[in-house]
Amino acid sequence: MNDFLFGILQWINSWVGSYGWAMVVFTVLIRLVLTPLDVKSRVSMRKTAKLQPQMAALQKKYANDKEKLNQKTAELYRKEHINPLSSCLPLLLTWPILIAVFGAMRTAANQELLVQVGQLLNLEAPTLERWLWIKNLWMPDSLFSPAYPDLGTLNQIGADQWLAWFKGLDQAHLPALLQGLNLTEASFAGDQIRNTITAIQGALQNGNAAYAEALSVAPGMSVNLLVTQLNFVRDYNGLMILPILSAVSQIAMTKLTGQNQNQNGAAGSDPAASTGKFMMWFFPIFSLVLCFSYSSAFALYWVAGNLVSMVQTLAINRYLDSKEAKTAAVAGEGTVK
Repeated sequence: MNDFLFGILQWINSWVGSYGWAMVVFTVLIRLVLTPLDVKSRVSMRKTAKLQPQMAALQKKYANDKEKLNQKTAELYRKEHINPLSSCLPLLLTWPILIAVFGAMRTAANQELLVQVGQLLNLEAPTLERWLWIKNLWMPDSLFSPAYPDLGTLNQIGADQWLAWFKGLDQAHLPALLQGLNLTEASFAGDQIRNTITAIQGALQNGNAAYAEALSVAPGMSVNLLVTQLNFVRDYNGLMILPILSAVSQIAMTKLTGQNQNQNGAAGSDPAASTGKFMMWFFPIFSLVLCFSYSSAFALYWVAGNLVSMVQTLAINRYLDSKEAKTAAVAGEGTVK
């Protein structure tokens, strides 16, 4: 699945000429594919919300008999032709897709970062994938992250990709900065890989002045938070706009979903309301940490996905409102006759 999505991303990039904009197009395509499931989910949520008064009555009547309550609830769902799982289906599908997209983004980032490592080892200026305010799309959008690959980022690259990169080098004419390390294929296997990565990054730090300068901490711009140390990098990669947008858009999307449920009859005292309050803050914090830690490309996918999802939600709700209004009008005319 990762390779399939990565292939699609590469194909889009070959047309638009920018991985950043390719990611936006890629996100829109994924959301369009999921639209039928979103519509089905919204319909199911509306039907379930309208049953809240009856559900509350059942909960009150069978408060001391959970088995009877479950039986009557199932009967009510069957009577109204509601599948409780249908509203969860898009979420169940979204997470595997999100994981696969994360894998595809990681594959793309690792490949491009290794290319940049090779260029830096040859004392060349690395080819950075720029997008708007971001200097290198494969590094985090952060004031604390350099535009050039640092040790933390290099440690996220898998041993298999490191080995493929090493085999792709001209072994007879290795970059000058690697020649003193005596690397072999065994250097990229097992526990040895971490020491090898540290040695390569150390060679870059000591032998490439431009690289060392790019990773240096701005004077007086280091903050000790007890649990961690935040260092403002001199040549920072981004302004943290995407991580912040990921959290803000997540809050907006959660509020939009919650408003729709309340407008369609969801009871505020329902246990789902407590879950909604938890999700209201969990997902924004989760998205902020995730997008702050990983590549800007993945953060861009997350933000674009939230924005497209909100537009879809508004469009689907307007469509369903119009459809319900027409149905009610037709039913009203029939009653008059």
